[in-house]
Amino acid sequence: MTTIHVEVVETSSLGDRSYLAHDGRVALVVDPQRDIDRVLALAGRLGVRVTHVAETHLHNDYVSGGLALARLTGAAYLVAGADTVAFERLPVADGDEIAVSDALRVAVVATPGHTFHHLSYVLYGSRGAEGVFTGGSLLFGATGRTDLLGERHAHALAHRQHASVRRLADLLPDGAQVWPTHGFGSFCAATQSDAESSTIGHERHVNAALRLEADDFVARTLAGLDAFPAYYAHLGARNSAGPESIDLTPVETADPERLRERIEAGEWVVDLRSRKAFATRHLAGTLSLGLDGPMATWLGWLAPWGAPITLLGESADQVAAAQRELARIGVDRPAAAASGAPEEWAGGDGTRLAGLPVATFADLAAARAGRVPHGLPAPDLVLDVRLGGEWRAGHVEGAVHLPLPELPGRLAEVPEGTVWVHCASGYRAALAAALLARAGRTAVYVDDAFDDATGAGLVVTASED
Repeated sequence: MTTIHVEVVETSSLGDRSYLAHDGRVALVVDPQRDIDRVLALAGRLGVRVTHVAETHLHNDYVSGGLALARLTGAAYLVAGADTVAFERLPVADGDEIAVSDALRVAVVATPGHTFHHLSYVLYGSRGAEGVFTGGSLLFGATGRTDLLGERHAHALAHRQHASVRRLADLLPDGAQVWPTHGFGSFCAATQSDAESSTIGHERHVNAALRLEADDFVARTLAGLDAFPAYYAHLGARNSAGPESIDLTPVETADPERLRERIEAGEWVVDLRSRKAFATRHLAGTLSLGLDGPMATWLGWLAPWGAPITLLGESADQVAAAQRELARIGVDRPAAAASGAPEEWAGGDGTRLAGLPVATFADLAAARAGRVPHGLPAPDLVLDVRLGGEWRAGHVEGAVHLPLPELPGRLAEVPEGTVWVHCASGYRAALAAALLARAGRTAVYVDDAFDDATGAGLVVTASED
């Protein structure tokens, strides 16, 4: 009896997973990211040949590597026949069965909801149904969001999502594995879960789509949706057109004078070091997006689409890693890059270096009580840059809310004075403080966990606004 294996190729920075299912000889790859070298390396280590590549849907959150992988390996490329695409593929639809090998086959199941033509693939081995690749349909304890194709479709697609998840549960045994593409921090998920694996049986007990009637599920799903990255608007069309192969060769090196010119031109010059290193010392006018967090998501969301991006890293490897992450979301070629330390980027000119005052929520509580910690300017304004759902769930009393995605275009609306800025963990607040500082404002960066605000002595209140 041949054993079927399913390997996970994780892209944690985007909250996604791709899969390679194989029988020891041939393999099916599901929803590959654009940097297919990872998949090819995995197949090489396993000694298997990729003969089939399948897409569950036309992705909005990353540029697919499916077309490039299929062309390179000669694999059959399975894409929904109902989707309009500009490349040759094997069009598949509900009810189709594809024999990957004598021991491995997949059945195509229409599961609309995340998109109109979304598909899931049930994996069968010699023992029957092993599991199902669910893309953005049934996730771990959640479902894919239904508003990515426009709010006007969100309600109807949410009803279809509910029906699709129930159809999968009716088709499959409790022991069948669930292998979603989204749901590990991806903004494609309607809600988030910390689970690392699941089965159909487990989902019956925890998933709202299987526990609530349709109208209640739809109402809950739509009420929980928050903003999603602006770059999503570009990627569906790009995937339907057929993405070109990735180019990860090094980009132009920017010397100190060229960095000065780019900063003075108001371009996005991004410091990839940790936010703590950035706060200690950085090249004035640069922006903090540490590679230790969701750099690509926030850079792709906030920077004007197509604008030149310059990357600054501690090493060439750090720059290369960032370049790879950005290519996954369609930011193909940064304008320039430099590696080293802020002193080198400044060309030895200390006047071009800056830092950020750093505070905690305990410092903010003390400042509000009239005991401003030494070395910190007193706050004239507390700015919360979390998203709307986070703000409504609880925020520091008296704070002003301005979601980070809106900050670059609304800096002029931030009242005068010293701004203490915070988010949920500190990552987004570092970028917000850097944006404020670049605009000539005095910003104090609150590098602290919002969950600790109440314990620090601050009043946290919920809101319906």
